[in-house]
Amino acid sequence: MITSYAGIDDISGDIVQVQAEGVGYGELALLDDPNGEQSLAQVVRIDQRQVSLQVFAGTKGLSARATVRFFGRPMQVRVSDQLLGRVFDGSGRPRDGKPPIDEGPPIDLGGPSVNPVRRVVPRRPIETGIPMIDVFNPLVESQKLPIFSEAGEPYNELLARIGLQARADVIVFGGIGLKFDESIFFRETFEDGGVMDRTVMFVHTAADPVVERLLVPDMALATAEQLAVAGRRVLVLLTDMTAFADALKEVSVAMEQVPSNLGFPGSLYSELAARYEKAVDFAGAGSITILGVTTMPGGDVTHPVPDNTGYITEGQYYLTDGAISPFGSLSRMGQLVIGKTTREDHGPLMNAMIRLYAKAKESDKKLAMGFERTPTDEKHLRYGEAFKRRFMDLQVDISRDEALDLGWRTLAECYEPHEVGIKRDVLEAHWPKE
Repeated sequence: MITSYAGIDDISGDIVQVQAEGVGYGELALLDDPNGEQSLAQVVRIDQRQVSLQVFAGTKGLSARATVRFFGRPMQVRVSDQLLGRVFDGSGRPRDGKPPIDEGPPIDLGGPSVNPVRRVVPRRPIETGIPMIDVFNPLVESQKLPIFSEAGEPYNELLARIGLQARADVIVFGGIGLKFDESIFFRETFEDGGVMDRTVMFVHTAADPVVERLLVPDMALATAEQLAVAGRRVLVLLTDMTAFADALKEVSVAMEQVPSNLGFPGSLYSELAARYEKAVDFAGAGSITILGVTTMPGGDVTHPVPDNTGYITEGQYYLTDGAISPFGSLSRMGQLVIGKTTREDHGPLMNAMIRLYAKAKESDKKLAMGFERTPTDEKHLRYGEAFKRRFMDLQVDISRDEALDLGWRTLAECYEPHEVGIKRDVLEAHWPKE
């Protein structure tokens, strides 16, 4: 039931306050300005009869004489196969010049995550063609993982490449606060790569109203949830969740909330968790896997956004010096698939390769400090260079089994079998024959 109230009590930033009754948190409203302009808004706080709303298009030019109409429901998105191949803005409006979606039931944004009792334990890896993921930190279906990165690192290029190569039925992309050329990059990459016909894009650019950043993850995840219930394996790509958190901060400041760490609201953890916990494998249906870029201001992993994210998610990919770090990166769900749904030599080989790469880094530091170069250092350094070139380079594109075979060949080129620290039965089965 739609109810209307005339007049706005206060305008602060993108937040307006009105006197109203019978309104629910998260409810959608429409502001009718006397000059004929209309703006969507959402209830973000209720204090007795005083209701605060965030206006998605901003409050610039908004009159205090505007009429506020409450819809009695939260914001919704229609989900059907018509979405595939389409591009929308943060409020779900078409960006591609095509008509709005008119098929499928309207789905409320921000619904609860799936009951843990109904979740299926992750068991299936998602191949990406990137060795540092497939071999060393497998991405598992229904997993939630952040990509921790500093500004200037190729995190968008990495995310786009995962979207192109990951074995998923549908890609749902959520761009938050993107530069215009970044939004064009993702769209052209998906079109040129031939995956746009199974991709849905929700794009908020830096020129759009800041508060619309808050809608992008909810739009993307509500869409993913409905497609997964229908049996699709959905990969959700979000960039950048730090921009989402910054929008939360701006709204909380405008609402004069007591700030927490570095000015972020005390609800930051629960706001992030509400989105990441949408990752799920439905029994007898599809799944939702979430990869979200989190840029770390100044490379500080203790910053509130990556710090809170790390408690919610199941590991992380660290992107440093243009590569996924073999040391800081971790996929906690990898243990469920390594050697179980992947080859039996996966675990021993992976562990040996990382251990020997650590030795290569130690040898490099020793030589930098002026120590004498030894034959063992020569082996480690030769291996370290090969490892970076063959596995860490983000341009490398090979299947997981091809990468495992290449790993054995790399070890054989640099070491004798007894030097790699792998059990004899595994060596006898997989060490390259002369």
